[in-house]
Parts: sequence; structure tokens; C-alpha cells
Amino acid sequence: MSLVGKKFPSIAVDAISEMGDNLKINIFEEATNNNKKVLLFWYPKDFTFVCPTELHAFQAALPEFEQRNTIVIGASCDTNEVHFAWLNTPKNNGGIEGVTYPILADTNRNLANILGILDVESTSYSEETDSVIIEGSNVPYRATYLIDETGKIFHESVNDMPLGRNVNEYLRLVDAYTHIQTKGEVCPANWEAGKEAMTADRKSTAEYLSLN
Repeated sequence: MSLVGKKFPSIAVDAISEMGDNLKINIFEEATNNNKKVLLFWYPKDFTFVCPTELHAFQAALPEFEQRNTIVIGASCDTNEVHFAWLNTPKNNGGIEGVTYPILADTNRNLANILGILDVESTSYSEETDSVIIEGSNVPYRATYLIDETGKIFHESVNDMPLGRNVNEYLRLVDAYTHIQTKGEVCPANWEAGKEAMTADRKSTAEYLSLN
């Protein structure tokens, strides 16, 4: 079920800073208390393969997000200790040394479950062990959420495990949403900052299509 247009769940989650400080982060409050947008991106596992390329890509774009009044936060279901070990592993050894934004450690999977982004193929009950058996890795897909200053989700996307994200697209989406907020216009297909937008009526759409 899509969460776009709804408030992001207000739940505190363990996290770690680049310096190894243990934190509690509530994404909804990060947005509303700081009057900032938040980009939250989930990845499957620390010490894997596509994941460090994404964490470094978001780090490289961090100044661009900061210029757009947007906080970047990473997330997985690994522990703070594993996060910190990865943060202390050099880039040329597959690590994420140099990443400065916080990373959630949703080890109890409370937030990931609420969002519905875990790789769970099926569940079944075992009478023998009196427990629920999960088929699947039970780690998060590459889910991305953009949250506005009121805590509302204005974009969500989920990639399968092998499919890395295009960070520039999230910058474009933040630009487009900010344009909508400030100008009251709507943004057509392939809109980028500096390009012409439209008012939400037939005349404006007809004029735009005639010129493009």
C-alpha cells in the first residue's frame, strides 16, 4: 500500500553518527522540528556490493541536498556496531569511510515492517516449534522516501536488491516539489530546475504541449 500523501510514521529508531555516537532518530520529527525535507534511503545489508556505491553517491551529493534544505539519512536492519565497523572500513576495501550522514539501525525491524519494505516471501506457523517461520531474507529492499517539512511523504520508490538508485533523480524530485510549494505550479514530465512549469488547467497544458 502506498504511503504517498500520508504522514511518515512517528517512531524513534536506533541510529549511529559518523563518530560512533549512538542516537535515536524519529524521521517525522527530524522533518517537522527542523522545518526541513528528509530523504530516507534503505539498503539491504552492510558489507555488501551495490550498497556502498549508493552510500558514497548520496555522500557526494550531500552538499546539493543541504542547499535544498534536505536532510539525508541512510537505513538498514544491521546493528550500530556493524554500521560503525563499515564506517571505519576504507572505500578502497569496500567500506563507507567518509560517509557523514546518520544511519538508522532498525534491528527490531519495527519501522521497516510498518513501511512494508522487507523481503519476506511468505510466513507460516510451525506447531512443532510454536513459532512463525519466514521465507525470504527479511532485509529491506532499496526503498527511498522523500518527506516534506510537515512530515508528509511526497515520494516513495522501491528497487529490487541488485538495482542501484540514481541520486540525481532525487535531487530533481526535491527541486520539483519545492517549485510546487513556492510557485503553486505543477511540474510536467522531465521537468528540471530552471525549466518552464505549468498551471493546473487545460489552457496551460495545451500551451505547454504546443511548445514541447
